[in-house]
Amino acid sequence: MTAAPTLRTERLVLRGWRPPDRDAYAAMNADPRVMEHFPGTMTRAESDAHADRIDAHFAQHGFGLWAVEAPGEVEFAGFVGLAVPRFEAHFTPAVEVGWRLAAEWWGRGYATEAAREAVRFGFTEARLAEIVSFTAPVNEPSRAVMRRIGMTHNPADDFDHPALPPGHRLRRHVLYRLPRERWAASS
Repeated sequence: MTAAPTLRTERLVLRGWRPPDRDAYAAMNADPRVMEHFPGTMTRAESDAHADRIDAHFAQHGFGLWAVEAPGEVEFAGFVGLAVPRFEAHFTPAVEVGWRLAAEWWGRGYATEAAREAVRFGFTEARLAEIVSFTAPVNEPSRAVMRRIGMTHNPADDFDHPALPPGHRLRRHVLYRLPRERWAASS
């Protein structure tokens, strides 16, 4: 596993992935509740391949999707972090902030807390000019996190996700943006 910078919040540690995280990650990716706003659940092989891509992303960019640990609670609650989308759209190239937590850790504010720290890292350490986030319109829990971390939505930015076929229930996506200047003014 590639060394990732370790970030800390009041309750959480965002850290590089460890080999034991893969079991919890595979279980999370096989949970239909967690994957409701994705095309489907993942097999163990698909989950491991995604973890490999996360590791390679850290090596290439110096940031990525950190493993989220809540000391004294859970060693791996899911991931939160920054990623370069692997598809082309009107807003790419870009860096997105994203998250995926196991269902038992929902409703505790972990996604918002960790996303704020990932955004801080993106603007102060990675010197990004803007961070985006996107999801299917029906994913209100993630949209609420986007709003809580200061992102805004312009319907003119919405797009059809190119990895999903026409007619797919999740093809339409909403895009949220946060420019560094707006983040700095509110921090």
